[in-house]
Amino acid sequence: MKKVIFCLGFLFLMGCQNRPAPVFHKQASEKEYDPELTLEDHVRLVLDPEFQDWVLFENGTYLIFFNADTIPDLKETAIAIMKESGPVYPGGPSGDFGVMHFEQAEGWVVSYEHRGMYTYVHPREIGNPDPNDFEIGVYGRRKRDKDGKNPVVLHVNRKENQSVN
Repeated sequence: MKKVIFCLGFLFLMGCQNRPAPVFHKQASEKEYDPELTLEDHVRLVLDPEFQDWVLFENGTYLIFFNADTIPDLKETAIAIMKESGPVYPGGPSGDFGVMHFEQAEGWVVSYEHRGMYTYVHPREIGNPDPNDFEIGVYGRRKRDKDGKNPVVLHVNRKENQSVN
């Protein structure tokens, strides 16, 4: 029992490491993608064009809004959601995740229990050249935790005007 608790504690602490925020411009790529892509560009590549109302945070977490026409201020609403649902607490559902892989873009998207909350993870952020879903998910969850504890909005996208910063 002590070994199980120790292992779980170790995994949690590894997920709470502070790593520098990702930089997504001027990066070489093994695939033939534009090396000048920003974090916002990468997120646009993985987003279904059907979803046009979304808010991107500085560590790569983004929220998709399905009822944006009823929300007057997406930015403030997104910040409130991130403060409440972004931080990760041990043993709770905030730690659960899934990993999505894409053909059209470098990197992965980590999904969570909270509907519409995702985190983009670029391959350059992970030290392993061939990471598994667990490594990707834990790294994405760590980024989401940072965005939840200190939500800084990089971009707001609305259907009506496409871009508001």
